[in-house]
Amino acid sequence: MAKQIKVSLIGNPNTGKTSVFNLLTGLNQQVGNYPGITVEKKEGICKLSRGVKAHILDLPGTYSLNASSLDENVVIELLLNKKDKDFPDVAVVVSDVENLKRNLLLFTQIKDLEIPTILVINMADRMNRKGITLDIPLLEKELNTKIALISARKNQGIDELKKLIESYGSLSKTPCVNALSFAPEYFERLQKAFPNESLYKLWLVITQDVNFRKIDKQDISLAPDFKIKSESELKRLQQKETIKRYQFINNVLKKGQVIDEKAATGMRARLDRVLTHKFWGYFIFFCILLLIFQTIYDWSSYPMDLIDEGFAWLSETTKSILPEGPFVDLITEGIIPGLGGIVIFIPQIAFLFLFISILEESGYMSRVVFLMDRVMRKFGLSGKSVVPLVSGTACAIPAVMATRNIENWKERLITILVVPFTTCSARLPVYLIIIALVIPDKKIGWIFSYQSLTLMLLYFLGFATAVGSAWILNKILKIKSKSYFVIEMPGYKVPLFKNVAINVIEKTKAFIFGAGKIILAISIILWVLASFGPNDNFNNAKEIVTEKYTNLSEQDLENEIASYKLEHSFIGYAGKAIEPIVAPLGYDWKIGIGIISSFAAREVFVGTLATIYSVGSDEEETIKNRMAAEVSAKTGEPLFNLASGISLLLFYAFAMQCMSTLAIVKRETNGWKWPMAQLVFMSVLAYSISLIAYQVLK
Repeated sequence: MAKQIKVSLIGNPNTGKTSVFNLLTGLNQQVGNYPGITVEKKEGICKLSRGVKAHILDLPGTYSLNASSLDENVVIELLLNKKDKDFPDVAVVVSDVENLKRNLLLFTQIKDLEIPTILVINMADRMNRKGITLDIPLLEKELNTKIALISARKNQGIDELKKLIESYGSLSKTPCVNALSFAPEYFERLQKAFPNESLYKLWLVITQDVNFRKIDKQDISLAPDFKIKSESELKRLQQKETIKRYQFINNVLKKGQVIDEKAATGMRARLDRVLTHKFWGYFIFFCILLLIFQTIYDWSSYPMDLIDEGFAWLSETTKSILPEGPFVDLITEGIIPGLGGIVIFIPQIAFLFLFISILEESGYMSRVVFLMDRVMRKFGLSGKSVVPLVSGTACAIPAVMATRNIENWKERLITILVVPFTTCSARLPVYLIIIALVIPDKKIGWIFSYQSLTLMLLYFLGFATAVGSAWILNKILKIKSKSYFVIEMPGYKVPLFKNVAINVIEKTKAFIFGAGKIILAISIILWVLASFGPNDNFNNAKEIVTEKYTNLSEQDLENEIASYKLEHSFIGYAGKAIEPIVAPLGYDWKIGIGIISSFAAREVFVGTLATIYSVGSDEEETIKNRMAAEVSAKTGEPLFNLASGISLLLFYAFAMQCMSTLAIVKRETNGWKWPMAQLVFMSVLAYSISLIAYQVLK
């Protein structure tokens, strides 16, 4: 059995830790959550030499072991608990060559935990341009460690890092600085109380809300001849510790680092002046978004058409090859159309994730956060709220989790409550199919089309509603709080293709498989409900329709029978029961069923309609064509017209309709009070706006 080394990848945000993780693991990685909490857990396997493998755990970004968020707490809890299955054999601390001084604070703290530690200095390819020179042998000696000087962008130094990981047993565990020497008597008493424990680990237990094996803060407070200081005194001691560490770091870097200050500045400052300008900054951001939405339409139209036609062909071919029967009907009328209704949107979703990844990788997204802080403050939010609101365009669940970076509880709560208004990728399938049906495929000028502008307006509508709701909540919620805004501006860089590719593949795969499970289950249930009925109207549909229509062609007669059976099936009666509620919005009972089923997940709406319209239908027709051909039973006009289409778009723009988001809000707010209030408010708002829109436009 191959030996497996447990490696924890640790570092400040924006040091290229994700790039190093991707280079070590490639696609041999998976993303989940730590047990019992909503912090993302990324882990992967790295093959070393002679059959040795490394299990790489990418820990959340943290500036120090003085935790101020749930993410940072995860790092400390793991590094203190030797019994944890992920406790590292070796810690790999990733630093950025341009911010080495700040990064080394975390490094010295981890060294104090007496864990074998490797220092990775990333972005070595920028050293010449920034006028930086490093004496690696001297730094290794002063810091009591081994250093891997790498460039994740150019894939340089990774083999050397793998060798250091494999030979971790030779690394020194000796701390590089005696950081607790500023209060010798206090720490001597603590050491006497617990002589067999690491002094620095005990110090972390006192200052952080974490557990260290069987010892917690209460055990320490009960120890004889030792008294825990007050919170304000502990803060002062933490500051002294930090000063002590930086004194050591400054002395080391004076010997081992030379920086040419003139070379270190230049283009970045000039770009920042434009991209964060109070007018041009917003204008550029608007143009970038408009270009993204137009590109999503232009680039994805051909693969979408191929997928749509492919599933129609697959359904027809399967039906012609296999013998007739209920099982074949389930496959051809339930499962294949249901999955086709979501797979068709892979191109747009992949392109959306592609552009978001490029904006993040390039360093531009941090400028957007800084820029938007000016606006957000007026609405009770901070600039950091932009990160959840923008990431909400992918999925509301990680967006709600991303609010943990907001220190102020009131701002965090407001952000959690308004994030679901932003247009997530689950809404995209609904938007795209409805826009294609009701908005003319014409262009304004030679670049932008009415359809792409409609899509962008829906995104802006979601964002504007989120911000407006935040303003109202800021006035209503009587929560006293102080806030401050600090953000790091990373250097600009050309996005690393491998990082972008892995991010797009993983996010798209997670979306497809996550949605696919729900859609597959719902498609089977819907097919069963649509293929069987409770009474003779369903069972004798052929005789009833044949007797009623005597002059129809064979094909038209079959369509009438299929329609009659669907209307008198279990799902037909359920749809008819809710039709009075949705009819004022311009919907029929089939759309009503789609809306109800999509409370499991928004993207289920298209799959639901694909399943309903496929029961007994011509398999050669695509989903889009079937929906376009649907007519209102009352008026005889196309069911999906401008009025009903806009009403439906607005309903999905405002409605919650995602059980998973409700569950994550419940976990993040520790109760059902806020998610239930969120569900009721968004549902009432969606219904009201859709009702007004339809009644005005019809």
